[in-house]
Amino acid sequence: MKSTVYIETSIISYYTARPSRNLVMAGHQQITRDWWEKYQTLFNITISVLVLEDAKGGDPSAAKKRLEAVKEFPVLNISEPAEYLASGLIKSGAVPAKCPEDALHIALAAVNGIDFLLTWNFKHINNAQMKFKIRKIIEEYGYECPVICTPEGF
Repeated sequence: MKSTVYIETSIISYYTARPSRNLVMAGHQQITRDWWEKYQTLFNITISVLVLEDAKGGDPSAAKKRLEAVKEFPVLNISEPAEYLASGLIKSGAVPAKCPEDALHIALAAVNGIDFLLTWNFKHINNAQMKFKIRKIIEEYGYECPVICTPEGF
């Protein structure tokens, strides 16, 4: 059975964006494209309605590319258990209150038993200090924390 991967919006944005002139961002884009081509068929990839809403925003032609890239992936709906866990992540300080979407990405992956949460969000999701708190809260709520990583971590 294939492992499951929840792709957070930053992955889709890096995959579909025009090449950046910023060397770090360009590196992340290339790593994401390489991961997409190499691993996409090796995992069961899923997104959520939250990812779809994020992907629809911004420049219409860029949004079209993002939506095209994820059109085949199963979509998780926001559930009451996910909202409850997201609230717990925020109340505990594991995720800042100003970032409820980040808490919801994490909660959706945990509540749905996803193995990996793929993200380039180092500020509120893939951050060493926050990951420790996130894991602790998720386990306190009775779920297993997905492995939070970047495509580079595969």
